[in-house]
Amino acid sequence: MSLAVQVIEPEGILDGTKTDKFRQEIDECVRTGANIILVDFTNVTFMDSSGLGALVLSLKTIRTAGAKLFICSINEQIKMLFELTSMDRVFEIFSSREEFERKVVKLSP
Repeated sequence: MSLAVQVIEPEGILDGTKTDKFRQEIDECVRTGANIILVDFTNVTFMDSSGLGALVLSLKTIRTAGAKLFICSINEQIKMLFELTSMDRVFEIFSSREEFERKVVKLSP
């Protein structure tokens, strides 16, 4: 089975005004057959509870499709949000895209 990795790179503030676009990007990745989706938070400066909610809903969509979701490059504010909500135990988070590629992409045949 070939590995179809899709990367989503939200920017700025991930809040209620951007969650629809974010969910559409996730849905599009699932529709086009991605089996690994990486959300790269390098350019996200802030995320609120609606952004986190969109991430949780996206995780359900991705799991239902038999794919996997990974996250990388979160800042301190987002890290704290994940820890306070125990979402750091739900999502697999990498410190950088390089770490993700080393540990996940390398595992593929």
